[in-house]
Amino acid sequence: MSQGVRTRPQGSAQPLSEAYDTALLDLDGVVYAGGHAIAHAVDSLGTARAGGMHLAYVTNNALRTPEVVAAHLTELGIRAEAADVVTSAQAVARLIADQVPQGARVLVIGGEGLRTALRERGLEPVESADDDPAAVVQGYGGPELPWGRFAEACYAIARGVPWFASNTDLTIPSARGIAPGNGAAVEVVRIATGAEPQVAGKPLPPMHRETILRTGARRPLVVGDRLDTDIEGAFNGGVDSLLVLTGVTDGARLLAAPPRHRPTYVDADLRGLLTGQPDITRESDGFRCGGWTARADTGLELHGGGEALDGLRALCAAAWTAGGEHACALDGGKALARLGL
Repeated sequence: MSQGVRTRPQGSAQPLSEAYDTALLDLDGVVYAGGHAIAHAVDSLGTARAGGMHLAYVTNNALRTPEVVAAHLTELGIRAEAADVVTSAQAVARLIADQVPQGARVLVIGGEGLRTALRERGLEPVESADDDPAAVVQGYGGPELPWGRFAEACYAIARGVPWFASNTDLTIPSARGIAPGNGAAVEVVRIATGAEPQVAGKPLPPMHRETILRTGARRPLVVGDRLDTDIEGAFNGGVDSLLVLTGVTDGARLLAAPPRHRPTYVDADLRGLLTGQPDITRESDGFRCGGWTARADTGLELHGGGEALDGLRALCAAAWTAGGEHACALDGGKALARLGL
């Protein structure tokens, strides 16, 4: 279902789990946080699956193998198999395999997820720039990744070896807060070499391609908590998206989103998969959703009452229309405060 450039949120008369055949779910901030299941995730996903929706778990984190991710989900009470998990390690391994000979050596700067994905594509992981690699691949290696691994990448890149990165997320959530992600590590190598990597992960097309190839989805719905990876990835792929407010995106960031970061649907958590989405209608005095009306002139105004999420949807419609092709510069602070968001 191609949605083109979204100018305001959309509604759905059907539950989203019936309107789409496959949910492409981000993990951190959507299904779990700090290793623990987010409220309502286990029951909502179980109900969606029982109703016939295919669930696929799509992550930019290249550290863990699909088997490890599936085992973690199963421990949380979410039935999953390795085939249900798509990682940026798999996407970057395919990208590399398309450009180097079968059986080529690849210098790995990262964890076991990268090595497993490379072997799946018939490539040989190696540890040194002196092993005559045909490519360098960099992915998240966890907090214990030695500094010397970055130097090894630099040595190979300086010799003209092409450089690939699983993803460039600058941060990654942890149980103790926000930590540096693979993007921060990529910047170390970029600064040292002046080179630019080919990147596979969300929001770029190689990750979307990998996901569709592995899931066979015909009417996918991307479900995520980040505007600049999950929602932009859906935009780039021309498919619909559901933003859940259990992760990094709050109401203020959502209102300021440029077109490529505007989700089709917005809900509090994964229970949104099991319901329809309310229509947002344009009226003479603004945009209406549920009991709320929002308008934009010199600022964002909100009138009415009812569900806070309906008010947020109406605000988004007004803000995005006012912003047009650009992020909305209008101040929605007072309106958001009314909603407690």
